[in-house]
Amino acid sequence: MVKFIVALMALVLFPGLVSGQDRYANFDGVKIRYIEQGAGEPVVLLHGGTSTLEFWSRTGVLADLSKDFRVIAFDARGAGKSDKPRDSKAYGRELAMDVVRLLDLLRIERAHILGYSAGANTAALLMTLHPERLLTATMGGSGGRRAGNDSFLEVEAGEIERECVSSSRIRRLAPPDFKLSDAEFRKRVDQCKSNEQFDQHAAAAMLRSLPAMAVTPAQLRSARVPTLGLVGSLDENLARLKDLQAMFPEMKLIVIANATHEGQRTAARRPEFVAAFREFTAANKQAAIRQ
Repeated sequence: MVKFIVALMALVLFPGLVSGQDRYANFDGVKIRYIEQGAGEPVVLLHGGTSTLEFWSRTGVLADLSKDFRVIAFDARGAGKSDKPRDSKAYGRELAMDVVRLLDLLRIERAHILGYSAGANTAALLMTLHPERLLTATMGGSGGRRAGNDSFLEVEAGEIERECVSSSRIRRLAPPDFKLSDAEFRKRVDQCKSNEQFDQHAAAAMLRSLPAMAVTPAQLRSARVPTLGLVGSLDENLARLKDLQAMFPEMKLIVIANATHEGQRTAARRPEFVAAFREFTAANKQAAIRQ
């Protein structure tokens, strides 16, 4: 009874907290933690590469969408309370296939997919592998992996293995005015090493698997899945999303002014982010009804 009262008070005081009960699935020996909240059309939320499903509660997206949707969020393999293989072969396409496995487990034929950062890359790959399982795809802060020079991934993976935090990755994803002091870096390292849910070797393996997730604009076009791109104007991935839209004009792109990729100013925290998702899914539902 005491635990219930404490949990209830937490939800009242902090409405963005995750209220869905932890559940676990086993996909070929890899344990995956997931939650469900709300009712309605299904939405699957895919967090970024160094985050967990709590990203969606901290940004308020989970609480907002669960008012009108059946929202499923899960810790990707390698993150949070899910298992953390240290072999890069356990990631790559397996990240996208875990979405399909979870939909099968929950007996969901099709769902809206909303991914952010690395989760957006997973959403893009899923579009090319199983477009028939998607109602819509929304890619936040990234537009999928492209084949090309991925040498920076090895640099970042190596830094994470050694320090738990990659200074190169922080600078790459930060807004132009960001300065990373030695004191701030050491603070982040200490926080990372004290995080019992973070496995730096698994995180490095996941980064090394990203080249296997490469997709082309032609593949995304041929999937014929209604697609939305959401990105902050201060996100270093903005240029790549604009390039993608030029090659994939069917994708609607919304740029959120003065929003960054990560941190307190991340685009996912802004009310425009969830509002754009709601408007996009509603418009495509109406279009399907008219057809």
